[in-house]
Amino acid sequence: MILSKRKTIQFRSYINLSHYQHYRTLGLSKPKSKPSNNQKPQNFTRRRRGSIPFMTSLKEVQDPDEALSLFHEYHQMGFKHDYPSYSALVYKLARSRNFEAVETVLGYLQDSNVRCGEKLFIALFQHYGKVQLVDKAVELFNRMTGFNCVRTAQSFNALLNVLVDNDRLVDAKELFDRSAKMGFRLNSVPFNIMIKGWLEKGDWHQACKVFDEMLERKVEPTVVTYNSLIRYSCRNGDLDKAKNLFENIIQKGKQPNAVTYALMMEGLCSIGEYKEAKKMLFDMEYRRCKPKLVNFGVLLNDLGKRGRIEEAKSLILEMKKRRFKPDVVTYNILINYLCKEGRAAEAYKVLFEMQIGGCEANAATYRMLVDGFCQVGDFEGGLKVLNAMLTSKHFPRIETFKCLVVGLVKSGNITGACFVLEEMVKRKMILDSDGWEALIKDSCRGDGGAGELVNKLLISTA
Repeated sequence: MILSKRKTIQFRSYINLSHYQHYRTLGLSKPKSKPSNNQKPQNFTRRRRGSIPFMTSLKEVQDPDEALSLFHEYHQMGFKHDYPSYSALVYKLARSRNFEAVETVLGYLQDSNVRCGEKLFIALFQHYGKVQLVDKAVELFNRMTGFNCVRTAQSFNALLNVLVDNDRLVDAKELFDRSAKMGFRLNSVPFNIMIKGWLEKGDWHQACKVFDEMLERKVEPTVVTYNSLIRYSCRNGDLDKAKNLFENIIQKGKQPNAVTYALMMEGLCSIGEYKEAKKMLFDMEYRRCKPKLVNFGVLLNDLGKRGRIEEAKSLILEMKKRRFKPDVVTYNILINYLCKEGRAAEAYKVLFEMQIGGCEANAATYRMLVDGFCQVGDFEGGLKVLNAMLTSKHFPRIETFKCLVVGLVKSGNITGACFVLEEMVKRKMILDSDGWEALIKDSCRGDGGAGELVNKLLISTA
């Protein structure tokens, strides 16, 4: 067994690889369900969603309470709600985290004897998981058959993933062990979820036990399985173990993917082996695995971390020459380190460069730039970026707003400070007591602007 337990050294990971590879837990195709003998055959009228009046009206409603009222109004008018109506309403209520109303609608749905799709319940598991209502997800999983819905491995995997993500490993193992009794034949997906969970908890021994069980049941490990193990080994300083796992993938006749290489590159960079990490780009091509942006991202992140900004710029040029189009994450790495180096003006030029190249900035891009300008005391520059940010329908964190307001007041730009305050009010953001104190002190030191600012403050808080 190559997965022997060793002492490891913790170090900080450099780049979030999850942006590039989502952890696939729902990989099975959904089998067609057949009604059981005691179920009455259902007659379904197929209609496009856009043609359902209730669905059209529901899209225009923002308030979840109004959405539920609208549901009742249509029912009173004689409209017969079907599965699309129910599911659209449940999705809207769940997104707004109005789970009490979700339960109400689920009650109506169960009483209606409408045949339900499994995707609705999987989505609800995920919503419950995000707000730590794990027991509600478990309860709903147990109730699924009462909704005229067949449970498949997809909903089983979804619930297992929610348990693992919420650090309920004991409950996840119990569910995992009961899979056969529930009629599920496990493939690699649930094993991968359990391995991921134990590794996130830092328990290499338990992860290896799951891996061994996987082999005993003759379930073939996938590249995702190995990636989890390699990720843990690299990020805990055991590069030798990671290399053995990497070679094991190849010996098994499997093809390492771009994320596998990125993890190995990240491990090499962590011990200062940048050149060796870069050589892996050529190793990838030799093994017929086309490099992806994640691989360049690891190299960029390491260069930025070590203050080698010019080399990072050259690497982006090299990417373009090799016909790789940098995405927003790639540019954000460069912008982040430029701002950390106090080079906000250069970072702002990168924003133009990416936009000219057809790459749209995201909220993180603007936030880093506004913070970067504030860091060097260029509050006018920060205000300029804020305007662009608001135009793009993004907005800063409360800390950035506070820093910008105080900075604009100190530099004498009362109009700009008032504008920022008004934008805060629109978004229902308020300054803490320290922020108010700083504003009043700095405004009173000015020459005539204090009264205007104080008035604005009073109006804003009225």
